[in-house]
Amino acid sequence: MEALFAPVIGILFGCATYLLLQRSRGQAIIGLALLSSAANLFIFVAAGLGEGIAPLARAGEASPPPGASDPVPQALILTALVIGFGLLAFFITLSYRVYRLTGSDDLDAIADDEGAA
Repeated sequence: MEALFAPVIGILFGCATYLLLQRSRGQAIIGLALLSSAANLFIFVAAGLGEGIAPLARAGEASPPPGASDPVPQALILTALVIGFGLLAFFITLSYRVYRLTGSDDLDAIADDEGAA
């Protein structure tokens, strides 16, 4: 099953890189969202997709039973989702503010305006 996700993750990373290198801020925002999703999917697949029992220790035991799934990758992904959403919201807000000030979505036009000032 992991081998099936490898090309999907590679395509997501490739599309995200392509979009981040574009001149439009809208495409860069979509690229950032794709990059975040691809990284989360990579962490999830790297942890293993096998079926495991819940990692709960029974009363009187010090550790979970053997064969339990690892909760750390799931916690990492949850944290990455929250941070990625905050970063994306900040980037959208900043992009909107720059658009209101400059009237342009093109990153090269903004760079030319700064050089002239």
